[in-house]
Amino acid sequence: MAVSISAVVLLGIVVFVLIRDGSVRLLPALACAGFGFFLASTGAAPVIRNAIGAVTGWISSI
Repeated sequence: MAVSISAVVLLGIVVFVLIRDGSVRLLPALACAGFGFFLASTGAAPVIRNAIGAVTGWISSI
């Protein structure tokens, strides 16, 4: 749970900076957020969650 909250905060900051910088416009950012929201309710969510868990576990072991 702590990893997912940290990832949400980190990705939120990245999106905010990209929108503020002008690299990404607001509408495409909202489309990506909507895509992620609906992707979380599909069968791909556990695979993505496991992959992120494996990467964070690998990084923490360094």
